Amino acid sequence: MPVHAPAGDRLATPESPSRIRVGIGGWTYAPWRNNFYPAGWVQRRELEFASRQLRAIEINGTYYGAQKPATYAKWAAETPEGFVFSLKAPRYVTEGRRLAETGKGINSFVQGGLAEMGDRLGPLLWQLPPSRQFDADDLAAFLELLPRELDGRPLRHVLEVRHPGFACEAYVALARAHRVPTVFTDSPDYPSIADLTGDFVYARLMRSAADVPTGYTPSALDQWAAHACQWAAGEDIGELPHAAAVRLAGNPRDVFVFFISSAKHRNPAAAMALQQRIDAAAR
Repeated sequence: MPVHAPAGDRLATPESPSRIRVGIGGWTYAPWRNNFYPAGWVQRRELEFASRQLRAIEINGTYYGAQKPATYAKWAAETPEGFVFSLKAPRYVTEGRRLAETGKGINSFVQGGLAEMGDRLGPLLWQLPPSRQFDADDLAAFLELLPRELDGRPLRHVLEVRHPGFACEAYVALARAHRVPTVFTDSPDYPSIADLTGDFVYARLMRSAADVPTGYTPSALDQWAAHACQWAAGEDIGELPHAAAVRLAGNPRDVFVFFISSAKHRNPAAAMALQQRIDAAAR
């Protein structure tokens, strides 16, 4: 369903963000000009519009190459208060021969202008390739290298693992020891690990269907809204795949949910439909 801009090109701003932010990957995608952006909306203002319909956007471009500090500042300036970006860390770091030897690359990325984003800077996503097997010593050294603050602001890191060997108790224990969350990946291709290993939750939903206007069916969206609210309340969700024992409820958590890939043209509608359900539940 298309989203229509208010009269006079004024942009609607979402309600004050709760602990749960739902978003999509990127904002530049030609098919969205037919079913998300209003007809005739200029491309240079697409981030401005998207950031007022969604609570977060995961940036994939940083995975392929560094951006200039001025670019980070521009992105931040175009978004409303309360909105955040998640940045995929560069692949030259995560695809290196040994993670323990990536300190220079990590610092280059983090110190390369991210501070310009200010409070719009959300989690940094470190996505490991499917070929990288679980090596406890190498991974532990890598997690030690991740800086925990930038210019006095806390940094939040999240790890996406794609080799099935990570679905084990040893990995969960290691991630918990370093307080780094693990991406829950809803995908037919990669392991889905719902174990809570950090102080926030990060889910990437990758099963949107082209023949469903909202990407996911209403019943599936209802279920994901319930899961997101459970996570935000500090609960572990036993019905999702775990590599270790389900934990008792803990402290409330921030939750990030992104609709990624698959039937990409449906993802904005999916994100908005899920956020609406979550906001309704909060009220």
